[in-house]
Amino acid sequence: MSDEIYAQSLFTIKGQTAVITGGSGGLGRAMAQGLAQAGVKVAIISQHEEKARRVADEIIARGGEALGIGCDVVEQDALLTAYEHITAALGPVDILVNGAGGNQAGATTSPDLSFFDLDNAAIDRVFALNFSGTLKCSQVFGRVMAERKQGCIVNIASMNSLRPLTRIPAYSAAKAAVTNFTQWLAVHMAQEYSPQIRVNAIAPGFFLTDQNRFLLTDAQSGGYTARGETILAHTPMQRLGEAEDLVGTLLWLVSPAARFVTGIVVPVDGGFSAFSGV
Repeated sequence: MSDEIYAQSLFTIKGQTAVITGGSGGLGRAMAQGLAQAGVKVAIISQHEEKARRVADEIIARGGEALGIGCDVVEQDALLTAYEHITAALGPVDILVNGAGGNQAGATTSPDLSFFDLDNAAIDRVFALNFSGTLKCSQVFGRVMAERKQGCIVNIASMNSLRPLTRIPAYSAAKAAVTNFTQWLAVHMAQEYSPQIRVNAIAPGFFLTDQNRFLLTDAQSGGYTARGETILAHTPMQRLGEAEDLVGTLLWLVSPAARFVTGIVVPVDGGFSAFSGV
């Protein structure tokens, strides 16, 4: 085998089946498309079935194989139904990307909403969507990995997983839980089922998405808010992330190139987590 062929084989995942939750959002869509471009059959799960199907149609139009499914990741029965549909259409699941998540305005402090008055329903929803959804999807789609003794799970954590950020207590706590769960599940799967089942996480830095646009940009001027300017000042690469910036790290984590990597959280943040502010 030539050196070039060997290097290519390290990242070969063609023919595998992946499930990506939150796959119709900005970051999820880019990751779904990146997996498809690598030859992976992709099932996109989203709360909004029409959006999930739209992403799947984009992949199919480019010659890929994909399926869009509407499903709330906190509903166990709905996840089981989605699992049956996916495996019947695309085969056993090799890769799970837990990308579903997000924050809500009612769980975010502001000059008009104090910590003591945060909406309890919003807090519960944020924690359920980010942490409970990750855990439940890992149960439903991880079971076949345990049975087959192989597979790969990638959770989407956050900078909040590494240190809490101001104003978003529920989201910060939920993402910290995702990081802890990533490490726990990596050990559990390797020890109880197979060392060939790997669990890792990606911690995106600051990406401009529909979820955080109201925090980072001013709706009237289109410029950055004071918070957005502070983030840029603490990001050595001096820009916000673009969705495609996550794809390379994802492809590495799910490929044979990372076969001895499990239980880690990889920041993709333009240097934010490395900068002390001085």
